[in-house]
Amino acid sequence: MSVKPEMLFLKQEDVVKAGLLDMKMVLEVTEKTFKMIGEGQVINPPKTMLGMPDLENWTSFCMSMPSYIGGDIDIAGFKWASEAVYNMGKPGMPYGIDVVMLTDPKTVYPKAIMDGTLITAMRTSAAAGVAAKYLARKDSKKACLVGAGVIGRTMVMAMMEAVPSLEEIHLIDLDLSKAEGIAKEYEGKYNVIPGTSIEAAAKDADIIVTMTTSRKPIVKTEWVKSNATVIQMSVNEIEEGILMNANKKVVDNWVQLSHGTGTLINKVATEGKLTEDMVASLPQLAAGQKPGRESDDELCVCCTYGIGSVDVAVAHKIYMNALEKGIGQKLMLWDNPLWV
Repeated sequence: MSVKPEMLFLKQEDVVKAGLLDMKMVLEVTEKTFKMIGEGQVINPPKTMLGMPDLENWTSFCMSMPSYIGGDIDIAGFKWASEAVYNMGKPGMPYGIDVVMLTDPKTVYPKAIMDGTLITAMRTSAAAGVAAKYLARKDSKKACLVGAGVIGRTMVMAMMEAVPSLEEIHLIDLDLSKAEGIAKEYEGKYNVIPGTSIEAAAKDADIIVTMTTSRKPIVKTEWVKSNATVIQMSVNEIEEGILMNANKKVVDNWVQLSHGTGTLINKVATEGKLTEDMVASLPQLAAGQKPGRESDDELCVCCTYGIGSVDVAVAHKIYMNALEKGIGQKLMLWDNPLWV
């Protein structure tokens, strides 16, 4: 009996209805995915980036992030992640626009196509939340979050969920109005303090998280406490000294970061200052294969670049929720295949 090539299309409003903005759920899915990677249940090739007009001087890019997740999830898929400098400052045009496709690993029929832009925002911050769970001091009170874009908004959610001891979050951006806008959104729920000075907020912060579009370091070594937790979500936002001084150095994916053009990890790896055996990975922490923070005196640094399997896992959860709730539009890839 032939299988119908039916897939579910979920627009952004649909993925929200299907529960995507539940940060606790996204954190659980993200940590489980990291654990499965550590246990060898996930195939996650490095992402492939298409920079335009070229990789070094891109003004826009598209990136393919494929993966297969086994175990009780058993799904294949990829995220097509895109960003455009042109969109910045244009009303109603997001800087990043992503799409996720899910595929049945047995038949390779597509199962779903959905907006991935908000999935990216939620899972990016969730990855930082998982890192903070394993690396932050349990008595952490103050966080400095650098970047009040889309990720800044979800990072507040992730840090407060992952590190419940936090009492204040300093949200820093060159555009104070953006930080003030997010602070107002969370008024009465979280203590978010807007500002423009990274130095002032970072110097006594227990946790520092960077999530900007900067292509050069913006956090200086002397601003970081000797027992802080620093999480870099982009490729080159912290000075080399912060990483090299760390007692615990963690990455989400060594191969991807060490080969990624323009990344801090690539720089120190190429120069022979850092090798894979000197770092732990988030999958190793989640799988209990390497320890996270072991002392309140440690400086812990985590560098992430995003891995497609987390997008696919979150998208699969949203897909299952949508099926259960009857959300989305069903589409057929063909009525009758022409050449089989």
